[in-house]
Amino acid sequence: MEYQEIVYEVKDNTAVITLNRPEKMNAWTLQMDAEYRLAMEDARTREEVRVIVVTGTGRGFCSGADMGLLATAQDGSLGMTEEDFKGTDAAPGVEVRSDFKKPYTFPVSVNKPIIAAINGYAMGLGLVHALFCDIRIASDQAKLSTLFGRRGLIGEHGIAWILPRVVGLGHALDLMLTGRTIDAQEALRLGLVSQVVPHDQLMESTLDYAKQIATSVSPRSAGVIKRQVWEATLTDLSTAVDLANKEMFQSFQCSDFAEALMAFIERRPAVFSGK
Repeated sequence: MEYQEIVYEVKDNTAVITLNRPEKMNAWTLQMDAEYRLAMEDARTREEVRVIVVTGTGRGFCSGADMGLLATAQDGSLGMTEEDFKGTDAAPGVEVRSDFKKPYTFPVSVNKPIIAAINGYAMGLGLVHALFCDIRIASDQAKLSTLFGRRGLIGEHGIAWILPRVVGLGHALDLMLTGRTIDAQEALRLGLVSQVVPHDQLMESTLDYAKQIATSVSPRSAGVIKRQVWEATLTDLSTAVDLANKEMFQSFQCSDFAEALMAFIERRPAVFSGK
């Protein structure tokens, strides 16, 4: 399809999804939502894509839901009901627990690492999107806020579940109850992002990081590890260990494990097929 509110590119083994409404600091619309899902699904199904990067153009990563969208939600003209927020088949044909099929949790169901390159303002729903990526790298000009309470709203779309798991209960309550805006360095101190880089080096650094994963890690292993970590947030230790034992046995039968052993013996980089 022809994208209007995002830019979608595949470079080598990395898919880059760029939110592209710079005049609105990439505020989220229904059109952007549909395009984002389609791009994610395309990246998921492309064998050559091993890592996905999400970023924005201009001064915003995503400044939250478009105010026009919020206004229509308030007056009822949007035509959406509570049922519309209960779930989505984000990855048709893929077995995914229902927790990761919600409207904004679905990136967890994508079996490839997703990196948020936070180039500017990540506010409200924009912060939710960043949180449901697997890794967050921020520009030193990035600003982040939950924002919801300052809009007369509540902790939407699972942020009350994910934020405490990322930064801890106390920090999550602080950020959500005050709705204050934090800079990149405070986000790094809280563990909300894993790296802060100079603004003009953000995409270069993020793509280099993505390349490291794409070229040195088995894509099969990356997908399984992502699923293990996310599912472990919803299970007990015994279940996590049982799953690991099952997955380890299956890994022993895979081509990527054989390739890794041969590469070690031959003292060369492994060339993984994902099988």
